[in-house]
Amino acid sequence: MSSAGLSASFPSAPSGRVGLFGIGLAAYWEQFPGLKERLEGYQSLVETQMRALGVDVVSAGLVDTAPAAAAAGQFFAAAGLDLIVCYIGTYATSSQVLPVVQRAKLPVLVLNLQPTASLDYEHIDTGEWLANCSTCCVPEISNAFARARVQFRVVSGTLQDDANAWREIGEWCRAATVANVLRSSRIGFLGHTYPGMLDMYSDFTMVSAQTGAHIEVLEMCDLDHCVEAVTEDEVELKSDIARQIFHLENVSDEALNWAARVSAGLDRLVEQFQLNGLTYYYRGLAGNRYEQLGAGVILGNSLLTARGIPASGEGDLKTCLAMKIMDSLGAGGSFTEFYAMDLKEQFVLMGHDGPAHLAISSRKPVLRGLGLYHGKRGNGVSVEFNVKTGPITLLGVTQTAEGSLKLMTAEGESIPGAIMKIGNTNSRLRFPLGPAEFVNQWCEQGPTHHCALGIGHNHAAIAKVAQLLGLPAVHVC
Repeated sequence: MSSAGLSASFPSAPSGRVGLFGIGLAAYWEQFPGLKERLEGYQSLVETQMRALGVDVVSAGLVDTAPAAAAAGQFFAAAGLDLIVCYIGTYATSSQVLPVVQRAKLPVLVLNLQPTASLDYEHIDTGEWLANCSTCCVPEISNAFARARVQFRVVSGTLQDDANAWREIGEWCRAATVANVLRSSRIGFLGHTYPGMLDMYSDFTMVSAQTGAHIEVLEMCDLDHCVEAVTEDEVELKSDIARQIFHLENVSDEALNWAARVSAGLDRLVEQFQLNGLTYYYRGLAGNRYEQLGAGVILGNSLLTARGIPASGEGDLKTCLAMKIMDSLGAGGSFTEFYAMDLKEQFVLMGHDGPAHLAISSRKPVLRGLGLYHGKRGNGVSVEFNVKTGPITLLGVTQTAEGSLKLMTAEGESIPGAIMKIGNTNSRLRFPLGPAEFVNQWCEQGPTHHCALGIGHNHAAIAKVAQLLGLPAVHVC
């Protein structure tokens, strides 16, 4: 996709903030000279590697006494963290670990990473053993966390050259960033939810309480005001961008001009309200101004989605959150629903009308002129493509009867083949289960009928996001 049109100023995505502390026992330092310094060097290596994973590391240093643990706990409680990481350098009592994490009330990742894969048993002395005995206190710390109801996970392995351990740590860092992105997000809600779609109705307070996201309620007159302010130069620029990014089919000059004008207005709307996402729908009436605006947003919202400001149609706020999560993981996140089952070739056809995540298209996307929007008023241009072939993940954000948001994932593959040429995104997706059984199992989880479609297999990272947010999660297949 061309970089043209990405020059507008939009809110930047924050990094995850991770609190890191190491542990050791102060009684060892006089007994074994140089041990403390050696462990501090290992901890510095962990810190460097974690920063390279893209998070902001807030270090409390090496905690070796209970009073130092209390001080570190106060420090972390005020640091605005998304995750706490405990690096075990050597044995330490659990009494100097629990106080570090209690006040922040966050999940803890315990790193049991030995400097070496094995010991020289014939020649090792006590000091060398203590420099390698991180695993000694992991059961004790785990017991203290479990009894104190502190959520935790343990990653065991070696300090360096351990791909499995550092992949797991990397997923936690990605999840911390996503949690921070959600807590920092301002999601615009423009218009109203598509009437009668009971699965999509959401309580704004519930969404803010469970994700930290702010919901900014917008009026159509807010968008109208922004579109009115657009200059002819802006319209011309947006039209040129559309011609660069899309293959145009049956698009009149009038339809392209209006879509470009609304796109420039949407940029202004995002800047004015500092939005990090947008969900929208407005029906309008008899070709009036708001109906024309509602019909003209697909180009602009597709461009916004490609820039990391997901736009979900039909007023589906929960799926906007899913798209935001997927985009923050670098997986895209296109607004999607079930279209059909192909029981002969064993795939599910999935897609949607309206905006889409252009960055994950398998080809140059089509901007198709439509004289009719099915189920919606108005006409204009719409986006058509299929997602890149290869591994994919579905992420649905739904709501339980008890009022909790719930994350749903499924991993599969996007496969090549013909798609419908109806001005909609639609992709052939194959899952480990056959299409009929997959749909059955997905629906048994009570999903919203929309979800976010992204590239790559991302279930493991999404499950960690759910843990950081304190939300239930389920993996289908």
